[in-house]
Amino acid sequence: MIDFHTHTLFSDGELLPSELARRAYFIGYKALAITDHVDSSNIDFVVPRIAEAVESLAKHSDIKLVAGAEITHAPPALIPELVSRARTLGAKIVVMHGETVVEPVAPGTNRAAIESGIDVLAHPGLISREDALMAKEKGVALEITSRRGHCLSNGHVAKMAMETGAGLVINTDAHSPGDLISIERAKVILLAAGITEDKVRDVFANSQALLDKILGRK
Repeated sequence: MIDFHTHTLFSDGELLPSELARRAYFIGYKALAITDHVDSSNIDFVVPRIAEAVESLAKHSDIKLVAGAEITHAPPALIPELVSRARTLGAKIVVMHGETVVEPVAPGTNRAAIESGIDVLAHPGLISREDALMAKEKGVALEITSRRGHCLSNGHVAKMAMETGAGLVINTDAHSPGDLISIERAKVILLAAGITEDKVRDVFANSQALLDKILGRK
């Protein structure tokens, strides 16, 4: 399992980075990104500490760890600046809290995030065909999620991706140890979203390709 969307005590998660990494390894994870919630209020505090934790743990970990950030509920006009700041502060992956159907995310968030060159658009809700096409053009991955509530739109996201050619990845949005999933569970979630067996393999390949891209960044 490669998971690009998880949280620790640096935002609203339950675990320290070290315990999250250990638990993920124990259930068979290959790679894990720590992407705590940030906006203008805490980005300067959170991202460098995640980067420091990942750098320290990476020397002693059996899975690949990636420092990241999830920009969350930021006004669309502020998203480009926050994406740039996150990368400058040490985020190797930038995830955007997309227009989930279970939270009042500002309209236009999906579009602004894709235009800003994020890596993963998390739980993008009822994403439009136009935005899905832009995600394909920009190389932004759309997320299929195992997270309760956010997963309600998995079928729509999968449909838009398959119709437009946008890339899909599967993540957990883990906040607690029980949120982590096995690769077998990930496959079931993808199939339940309407993704065919052969396309399931493509989703896992997308995650590997994105991991390779991230690890290659200076």
